[in-house]
Amino acid sequence: MHFIYLCDCSGSMGGSKMQSLNQAIRQSLPAMADVARDNPEAHMLVRAVAFSDHARWHIANPTPVEELEHSWRDLEARGLTAMGEAMSLVAQALRTPPMEQRALPPVLVLISDGAPTDDYFGGLQTLLHEPWARKAVRLSIAIGHDANLEDLQKFIGPEPSTANAGEHSAMRPLQANDARTLARYIKWASTAVVSAVSRPVSEIGSDRAPSSATNVPMPDLPPTLMDPIDMSQTVW
Repeated sequence: MHFIYLCDCSGSMGGSKMQSLNQAIRQSLPAMADVARDNPEAHMLVRAVAFSDHARWHIANPTPVEELEHSWRDLEARGLTAMGEAMSLVAQALRTPPMEQRALPPVLVLISDGAPTDDYFGGLQTLLHEPWARKAVRLSIAIGHDANLEDLQKFIGPEPSTANAGEHSAMRPLQANDARTLARYIKWASTAVVSAVSRPVSEIGSDRAPSSATNVPMPDLPPTLMDPIDMSQTVW
């Protein structure tokens, strides 16, 4: 099972946002490794894309989560938001080959605090052209109030209220306006979602509609209410 982070590393992510993102991912990896040990039949591999002026692999090789849990390299913030280029980069990784012909649905987690500055629609179309991308569980996390929710929604699919009859009803972007909520969402995607995806087997090449190919029931979201008396919590 392939798990890929797509991380916004633009200049607006500097300071507490980037520190919180690095800490959230680093803290979630041991829990993801525990999920992997509880599901020995599923070989869990992690990669990460960082995008700013350009998109680049932060972790290029599919790495067993057990090897990564103590060796995460911090992301750094600078430049613009080449989100479309990140989509194209992930599309290349999800082609067959290098992807296996049979595997569990990939999990793609897009994390951003702003709006793309390149051809996002073109990059997204390139990504969704790949069968494995269409079969993937695609999640997005909006960091702060300035994140472009419309573009994050396009990544994961139609809004639940607008999905046609018989069409897969995607989630909405997850809104993280503080470090604690971001950490909970990252851990949820890295553990509860990964555990759910580890059960069904993807059927690449079947004649079923791509939007319903995974049919993975999403686990309940974690509680994210801030403590109203906790004045130390930074809100973005």
